[in-house]
Formats: sequence, C-alpha cells, structure tokens
Amino acid sequence: MWNKGLASLGLLLLAVVVYAAVPTHGQNSGPPGRPAVPLPEGEGKATVQAACGICHSLRQVTNAGYDRAEWDTVLHMMLNVGAPLPPGKFDTVLNYLAAKFPPKPAPAAKLIPGPARVTITEWVVPTPGSRPHDPMYAPDGSVWYSGQMANVLGRFDPRTQTFKEYTLPPRSGPHGLIADKDGNVWYTANFAGYIGKLDPRTGVVTKYPMPDPRARDPHTLLFDGPDRIFFTVQGGNMVGRLDVRTGDIKLVTSPTPRSNPYGMVITSKGVPYFAEFGSNKIASIDPRTLAIHEYVLPHAASRPRRVAITPDDVIYYSDYARGYLGRFDTKTGAMTEWPSPGGPRSEPYGITIVNGIVWYSESNTRPNTIVRFDPRTQRFQTWAIPSGGGVVRNMVHTPDGSALWIACSGMNRIGEVRIAGASLTPKH
Repeated sequence: MWNKGLASLGLLLLAVVVYAAVPTHGQNSGPPGRPAVPLPEGEGKATVQAACGICHSLRQVTNAGYDRAEWDTVLHMMLNVGAPLPPGKFDTVLNYLAAKFPPKPAPAAKLIPGPARVTITEWVVPTPGSRPHDPMYAPDGSVWYSGQMANVLGRFDPRTQTFKEYTLPPRSGPHGLIADKDGNVWYTANFAGYIGKLDPRTGVVTKYPMPDPRARDPHTLLFDGPDRIFFTVQGGNMVGRLDVRTGDIKLVTSPTPRSNPYGMVITSKGVPYFAEFGSNKIASIDPRTLAIHEYVLPHAASRPRRVAITPDDVIYYSDYARGYLGRFDTKTGAMTEWPSPGGPRSEPYGITIVNGIVWYSESNTRPNTIVRFDPRTQRFQTWAIPSGGGVVRNMVHTPDGSALWIACSGMNRIGEVRIAGASLTPKH
C-alpha cells in the first residue's frame, strides 16, 4: 500500500493512474502478467486483492506493517489518488490490514534528559490521508504544508488555529515549499514534473514545467535572491535553476548515477549544496555555470537525506541509512559524525538549526523523536512526539528561534515544537 520511499510513492501514483480503469478478474493479485502474492485468510482479503492489487504489487501490502491509525491514514492516501475501494468496504479493509499486518519491530525511542524544555502540540489537518509533507513558516506568521497525497497546499493560522486548503492542478503531488516576498507560495509538483506558484489571494496557480521529461519529480526548492530558485530532482537525478522573471529552467545531471539529489541548502555566499540520498556524497553547485562538485562522506554506507546549515556555512546532515548525524565544514572540508541516540536503525530525517543548536527527528523509532544536539558540548537530548510522528520528513524554525514546525506524514498532522530555556543558545 505505502512505504516511506518517495520514489515508490511516485511509482504508486503512476500505477493508480494507469490501472484505475482496468477491471478486476476474480482473485487476480494485480494487473495481467504480475505474479500472484498470497494474502492471509480473513474478511477483507478479497477486497484487498481486487482493490489494492489492481494498482500495484500486493508485496507493498505484505511487506508493510502499521497500527490501526497508520493503516487508516494509508487507506485514505490511496483513496485520494484513485484506489478503487468499493463503497462500504473501508472499515472491513482497515480491520483486515490492521489485524494481519501489524507494526513491524522498530527501535524503541531513547529518551535523553537535558537542559532544554520543549512543548509539542499537534493538529490534525483537514483532509484524511493528506500525507502532510514539508512545513513552511510564512512571513505573515502562518504555517503551510504540502498535502502530497490530497493534492493540496494547506495554510494553518496558529493564532486562530484554523486551516484553509488550496486545491492544485490534478495529480500534482506537491512536495517542497517556499514563500516569496509578495506572499506567493512556490512548490515542487513531485508527481507532475513542474514547479508551481500559488497566489493565496486568488487561488491561481502558475506552472513552470520541467523542460526535460526525465526531470519527472522535482523535490526540494530554495530561493537564491528574489528572482532565482534552485531545486533538486530526486528520481531524475538532476538539479536545476529557475529564473522566475523569464520562466527559464536550466537542468544538469548529477555526476553519480542514481544519486537521488534530495535536501538542499544555500551558503552565505550563494552556493547551493545538496545531499545525494542515493550515494555517500554531498555536492555543491556553481550558481553561475551549474557545475557540480561532489564531496565523499567518510563511510561508504552513508545516505545523507536532509541538510541544514549554520550562518558560518557548516552543514549538518541526517544520515538516514546508518543512524548518524554528520557535520561537513564547507570551508575546510572537515567531516565529523555522531551516532544518533536511537541507534543504527533510527533513520534520522528532517533537520534544522536554531541559534547554533541542531534539531532533527528520528523517523523509525517508536515513537518518533525530536532530537536536540549541542555542537559545543556534543550532547544529545530527545523527546517523544505525542502522536508517534509517522515520519517527520522535514522541519523549519520560526525566525526568532522560539519554535520548530513539523509535519507528521503518517499521522496526518502538523505540529509545533515550542522551545524554551537553554535551547536558545547564542549563534556561534
């Protein structure tokens, strides 16, 4: 049904689009030619075979494992992208999946006390199965998120605690978000191969399509000044630059095949750096020529996913594959690593830096955690996310450093991590 891999979700959406009109054939476990995958007996089995197997391999069901609340979110995600679940069968399928495919073993969250104090508050977003993705703190104090599987952008007003969602062109699959000085919200259409600009005052969307069909899944985007956007293209193995004045897009291919360009930051000198989630490298982009220079991380098994940067251009990265936090000094090339508190299977993911303190989330502990790391003392402190988290893919902080905002994808929530006390350390 669903897993954490972004690439597999893109393929899943494609499968839904291609096979939605294909009739079921009794106990067929998928489209013609796909090998059958046995399911355990129980009420709901036939419906899962017909409704789920028509769009993708049933191994995506049998390899999964979630609690009831997570399966509820997964089912709504699939309905949002066109899964042909018969009317009145939702609860039957949910009961079957929750009973037959319970959560798989995962590392227990390791809770470490420390000097900082935080309060975590979460809100359920309006559309079930939205898979809220990258949060964004806008200049007006509102918080935005990309409802990737609901095909919406959402706006949350913390003062009134109210939501408003904006529907995007069909099958866009919004992912990364940034705001411009005029209040427009820019996003990557991860399923549809374009960068979009939403005017919240009118709801009008302007599309900037990728000039190369291989750049099928733009991922993370960042402004470099008022008129230029740099972005990564994960499965397309590219990075690009958009001139917002002309709409011109330039693309270049990452030197390492299948390197999966992912998270991105821009230095104080205007040089973009991105993580290669498909390799053990971080790379820089010449902002003028788009030439790419790669830096090999110390361990061959490293897979950096998200990156954050300090004012003096030191990059911290979440090593998703090995369960490490890494540091890369862009001036000296020096690299340092620390094992994340949750261990080698903790899957560090979303990350940001607030006043010199590194914050990130462990996405595979139960529950997911918020982790604080002080580079001066090299000590960790952790907190459990109340809902369980359901994978925090990205996080941002408010300009004053008083709070982090997270999106809990599998729990269909956004959350505020309010920081107090020792966490407000002066920049260094």
